[in-house]
Amino acid sequence: MPTTRAVETASTDSNELIADVEQEITILIRRGRAVSGEMAREIHPDLDQHAYGLLHRLAEVGPCRPSDLAAHFGIGKATTSRQLACLEDLGLVSRQPDPHDGRAHLLGLTEEGRTRLYRVRAIRQLRMRQRIATWPQEDIATFARLLARFNETLGPQP
Repeated sequence: MPTTRAVETASTDSNELIADVEQEITILIRRGRAVSGEMAREIHPDLDQHAYGLLHRLAEVGPCRPSDLAAHFGIGKATTSRQLACLEDLGLVSRQPDPHDGRAHLLGLTEEGRTRLYRVRAIRQLRMRQRIATWPQEDIATFARLLARFNETLGPQP
């Protein structure tokens, strides 16, 4: 049976490790936002970094309702509508009638939107490969597995 001192030490070590993880996640999020901003500007100089996420989601799921996008990102419908309007104005997204509900519409990537997004995605992936080129394959696999595990703990992923 562990002594009280051993339990206190383990608890302190655990708290320090959690603090370290939290700090690294904060840095990752901050840098991720900066990269998203850069990628958005590479797609179009006037593109907001948050709208960049909408483009990615549309590429993943295909045409969908604005309310579905709002729900996925946990943002308001008005915010989503503003970002989608900007994407439409830039010619990256287009509206089409919802075949299941004549009152609604779906939004999807235009060919221009798809082309620009895929070009920027390829650039982003190349940069990632360059950044971790010296890592052993086993470390990359472990990192991907742990990131996936962590993301699963954050909540459901539609």
